Amino acid sequence: MSRCVRTSIHLDDELLRQAKVHAARTGRTLTGLIADAVREALARGRARPRRGPVKLTTYRGRGLCPGVDLDDGAALLERMERGGAAP
Repeated sequence: MSRCVRTSIHLDDELLRQAKVHAARTGRTLTGLIADAVREALARGRARPRRGPVKLTTYRGRGLCPGVDLDDGAALLERMERGGAAP
C-alpha cells in the first residue's frame, strides 16, 4: 500500500478555482484530481518514443540562386510567388 504524505503546492487563484469546480463536477476530491493530473503528466513523459536521427534527402545542385537570402522569409516568399524569377 502506498504511503500518502502531506505537501503544499502553490496554484494561481483562477487555476485553483477551476480545479475545484472540475473536481466537484466529476465527483472527485481536489487531492484526487491533482494526483491524477500528476500521474497523467508522468505517463505522457514516459510514453514518448525515442526518435532516431532524421535522414534528409539532398540533391546535387549549384547551391542557392543569386540574391536568395534564407534569413529573409518575406523576400523568399515573394520570390517563390513570382516563380523564382530574379529580382
